[in-house]
Amino acid sequence: MTLSVEINKVKFPHPVFNAAGPKDVTLDELMVIGRSQSSAILMKSCTLEPRDGNPEPRYYEDEFGSINSMGLPNKGYQEYGKYTPILKATFKKPVIASVSGMKIEDNVKIIKFFSTIQELDMIELNLSCPNLPGKPQIGYDADASDKLIRSVKDVCSKPLGLKLPPYFDFVHFEQMAKVINKHTPDFVTCINSLGNGLIIDAMKEETVIKPKGGFGGIGGDYCKPTALANVRKFYELLNKDIAIIGCGGIKSGIDVFEFILAGASAVQIGTHYLKEGPSVFERCVKELEHMMKKKKYSSLDEFRGTLKVIE
Repeated sequence: MTLSVEINKVKFPHPVFNAAGPKDVTLDELMVIGRSQSSAILMKSCTLEPRDGNPEPRYYEDEFGSINSMGLPNKGYQEYGKYTPILKATFKKPVIASVSGMKIEDNVKIIKFFSTIQELDMIELNLSCPNLPGKPQIGYDADASDKLIRSVKDVCSKPLGLKLPPYFDFVHFEQMAKVINKHTPDFVTCINSLGNGLIIDAMKEETVIKPKGGFGGIGGDYCKPTALANVRKFYELLNKDIAIIGCGGIKSGIDVFEFILAGASAVQIGTHYLKEGPSVFERCVKELEHMMKKKKYSSLDEFRGTLKVIE
């Protein structure tokens, strides 16, 4: 049995790794991911300057998932440039930068910088951060997304992916698919958290996080059906040389199997990495292997995208 995945010549030993955001801000946190069975090291979404993020409390978990309004706390892009050769030399696995500039010029500057770092394998451009007050998600504006992707593609010499917000209407899927197919990134990640959710503490009669009046991005079990739908719809609409990485509510090998069945080449784990810790990667891989043996599959290609529909 082989679980290996390849995206534009970047090889992953298996399809399960961390999502940008949870416990990947500092070098120490990234080293924990490196020592784990995560198949890659995806660094924190970074901006030009370091950011402390939104005021606490800004993250909350319940039995169904999480809500957060972190506000992009990060060390600034140059620090992640310094971390990259250390991580690559230590762990010999793909190292991926996540970029979330405040404006087009920021993203161009950051991606141009990361393109010069030999040890960096890939770049994931975040079109979907829902937690910055006063800033819309650029992924919901097809024209703005078109302009941004075109600008960064001109300076990017690394495999480039796009982290997308969740879409709900087929017309919006089609609009974004047209833009994405025009620029042919190497992959898209579906999805970021569900924007502007609200969780209430009934006993206290108040919100559970402080920023934005309690509104924040929803992760975990809450968003798995939406994430699966986004993976499937983009698998149907995008050129087949654009890989899809699933993200949202993944906490078991069966979840991984379902995302690949829907069309994903790989998956990222966020909320459940925070809940369980680094053991989640090894456990999910073992459970995926068990499921594949049960189904008599020897590679991911044998069932990727083969989801049946009831007729």
